[in-house]
Amino acid sequence: MIRVDGGCDGCRGASGWGDGAWRGGGTGGEQRREGGVGIVWRNVVFMALLHLGAVYSLVLVPGAQPLTWIWSYACFIITALGVTAGAHRLWSHRSYKAKLPLRVFLAAANSMAFQNDIFEWARDHRVHHKYSETDADPHNAMRGFFFSHVGWLFVRKHRDVIEKGKKLDVSDLLADPVVRLQRRYYKTSVLVMCFLIPTLVPWYFWGESLWNAYFLASILRYTISLNLTWLVNSAAHMYGNRPYDKNISPRENRFVTFGAIGEGFHNFHHTFPFDYSTSEFGLRLNPTTCFIDLMCWFGLASNRKKASVEMIQARKQRTGDGSA
Repeated sequence: MIRVDGGCDGCRGASGWGDGAWRGGGTGGEQRREGGVGIVWRNVVFMALLHLGAVYSLVLVPGAQPLTWIWSYACFIITALGVTAGAHRLWSHRSYKAKLPLRVFLAAANSMAFQNDIFEWARDHRVHHKYSETDADPHNAMRGFFFSHVGWLFVRKHRDVIEKGKKLDVSDLLADPVVRLQRRYYKTSVLVMCFLIPTLVPWYFWGESLWNAYFLASILRYTISLNLTWLVNSAAHMYGNRPYDKNISPRENRFVTFGAIGEGFHNFHHTFPFDYSTSEFGLRLNPTTCFIDLMCWFGLASNRKKASVEMIQARKQRTGDGSA
C-alpha cells in the first residue's frame, strides 16, 4: 500500500457517476447546449418508462422465487463494483493497479451498470473533479437537487463540459486495451450484461419465469442502482457534514455510503481524491474497499494509494468544520 502525503492538482471538487452523454437512451452524443435548454425527450421518455417498470416490478416480488431475489441482489453488487471499484477508483482516479483478469471483470460489470462506457465515464468524471460546481461540471450541484440527480441527463451537455473535457489528458485510458475493447463493443456488452444474463440465469437454472426474471433482475435492479449512483451527485453534495474541507460542497452522507457500497464519504473523497478507499475509515461501511483489498490478497490488484494519518489530521484542523 502506498501512503501519500501530497495533494492532487485540479482534483478538488465534486464527484459524479455516470456523468456525460449517457447512452441509456442517449443525449445526442457530444452536442452542445447553445442557449436553449435543449431537452432530450428520448431520455425523458426512457427514464419515465424505466421507473414505471421498476414500480411495477415491486408487485412481482412476492411471487418470485427466493433464489431470484438473491440473484437480483448479486447482480446489484456486481453492477455497483463495475462503477465503484472499476470506472471510479481504478480508471478515473488510478488509485490502485489491477491485473488483466480483474480489469476484464470490472469492465464487464461496468457494462452491467449501463452508465456509459469506461472511457466516457472516467473522462467526464475527471472534468467533474477539476471544474466542480461550475458549468463544466456535468451534473453541477449548484443547479439544484433534481438537476444533479437526474435532470442533467434530460438536457444537452453544456458546451463547457465538452470544451474542458477535450483539454484533459486521457491517454492513459486509451492505452488500456480493456477500455478500448469495451468502448468498441459497448452496446453489445450492455445488452448481454445488463439485460440478457440477469434475465436468463434465473429462468435457466431454477425455472423462474422470464417475466419475473426480466423485471426483477434487470429492470428493478438497474433502476435502483442508477438512483443510488445519482445520490452521490445529489444528496452527498447537499446533506451531511464536512470534517475535511468545509469550503467545498461534497459531504459525508451515511445513507449514500450504505446504498452506494462505500461512496458516500464524499467530503473525504474530494479532499483526497487519490485515496483508493475514498474514506479515512478503511473497511468500515465500505464494501468496495473490502473488494479491492481482497483482490490484492489474491494478487490481482496492487499499489493502493492511501492518504497518511498525519495528512488527514492536518487537513481536518486546517479546513474541516470541526465535526467528527
